[in-house]
Amino acid sequence: MVQEKKLVDEVSGWLRVYDDGSVDRTWTGPPEVKFMAEPVPPHEHFIDGVATRDVTIDPGSNLRVRIYLPEEKENPTPETKLPVILHFHGGGFCISQADWLMYYEVYTRLVKSVKAIVVSIYLRLAPENKLPSACDDGYTALLWLQSLAKGESSEPWLNNHGDFTRVFLIGDSSGGNIVHQVAARGGSIDLTPLSLSGAIPIHPGFARAQRSKSELEQPESPFLTLDMADKFLALALPDGCTKDHPISCPMGSGAPPIETLNLPPMLFCVAEKDLMIDSEMEYYECLKKANKDVELFISPEMSHSFYLNKIAVDQDPVTGARTSELIDGIKEFINKH
Repeated sequence: MVQEKKLVDEVSGWLRVYDDGSVDRTWTGPPEVKFMAEPVPPHEHFIDGVATRDVTIDPGSNLRVRIYLPEEKENPTPETKLPVILHFHGGGFCISQADWLMYYEVYTRLVKSVKAIVVSIYLRLAPENKLPSACDDGYTALLWLQSLAKGESSEPWLNNHGDFTRVFLIGDSSGGNIVHQVAARGGSIDLTPLSLSGAIPIHPGFARAQRSKSELEQPESPFLTLDMADKFLALALPDGCTKDHPISCPMGSGAPPIETLNLPPMLFCVAEKDLMIDSEMEYYECLKKANKDVELFISPEMSHSFYLNKIAVDQDPVTGARTSELIDGIKEFINKH
């Protein structure tokens, strides 16, 4: 007889974990939102001013990235090469992929607005790959960009069009946590000839073991419920660890003191109605106290990762306007640095 596997854990519509260690990420929530989590195939020809391709950057681990290239009217010269934005997707370290429609919609828009190349990593997911796996993938991708800058390896789109003296890190939600980790690691070594020019955590999933006031009082949103915040971190963090772990709580006593870190200039993006805003603001205050170069960008009346919700962006004028403001704020920051 085949023994039926038992459900061990479930995260609201997103994922189910079984007693044999297998994970099912089939979407079981409302079918009308499923399209946002569908993969968009790469297209090396330009569609609406952007081309995309998937590249394996580490054959040993099969680590891949998706590259977004904006269409240019003239051939690039050293003076017209484009900044490179290294992107870490969200999903609580447990779900989502670099090719999902929700990221495609936002990051095609960003590359056209900023005139930059985006390199988005297919991060390894927990619980099969516990943290710090996703952070290690982010750091591996940064070192790969350095190897391109040195001429030790080659990727034609990046080598022909990218300016490795202007590399930025950006991440959504848990990807914002990875921004901090990769920035800290990158700041501890010589990345020459690459230069890390800035970091942009957007609504990072910072938390403490003890509930914050905003977790208790702010409304839950489609992209973040308390169930998701709790269970994704429980599945992702190393066994026996709480949310006070340095990856989820970089401002805590268990993390390297922020004043000792060599961090690039930062645009720290928060949403006023985010469940995590209290712990996010605690991190921001730590940066300020440590005299780090940080700007705060607040999206009023918005909830966690609002700009990834294509339905709201398209149908609600306020969400649409706040998304445009966020993209403009990122553009301004990158142009400044």
